[in-house]
Amino acid sequence: MQLVSKTYSSAERAFHEVKERILTGMLPGGELISEGEIAADLGMSRTPVREAFLRLEAAGWMRLYPKRGALIVPIPPAEAEHVAHARYVVEIGAVRALVAVDRSTLDAALRESLDRQRELADTKDFARFAVADTDFHRTYVVAAGNPLLTGFYDSLRERQRRMNSVALHRGSTDIDKIIAQHARLADLIEAGDAPGFAAALVEHLAGVHQLELRGL
Repeated sequence: MQLVSKTYSSAERAFHEVKERILTGMLPGGELISEGEIAADLGMSRTPVREAFLRLEAAGWMRLYPKRGALIVPIPPAEAEHVAHARYVVEIGAVRALVAVDRSTLDAALRESLDRQRELADTKDFARFAVADTDFHRTYVVAAGNPLLTGFYDSLRERQRRMNSVALHRGSTDIDKIIAQHARLADLIEAGDAPGFAAALVEHLAGVHQLELRGL
């Protein structure tokens, strides 16, 4: 029983570690990795890594090729656009709902997030910045008080993190520009300007992820 528990724990650790590397861009889309490489890196046998790979394949993060290895599945261009569209719908809906309520607590939380983002930008901690970026947007979605919208938004969270990490690691994204755009979004929320926020959000999403957001 103890052996089973240990194997399960190792498989869980391998699953979460490899998945985190995919989300942070340490394992970029298109890279081919092997069970042996990961097992050696994590200091465990291949068996729990094999279990982790099967779970990651089932979740759509990798594709397994017998005797060749595991391919990290790249972000399909269509998926990136679909995530951006879904985010737009939820975020603008949240901000429209917030126009009619007191936003002082939210405004303070957004300013605090911006300070945190500036600190991470100074240290070039892209992995944590990608998380802070995602959390910034989630803050006003949660503040709208609709648990269904929040739940749906959270279902996009891992894809958002990966998209943010890819954009930051790509090198073509200006992190200072991202923060400036976030500050603009915060200003528009504070002013209760939902139409202005919608226009600024489209510019932000399209620019960061190099997308043409048709119909928005």
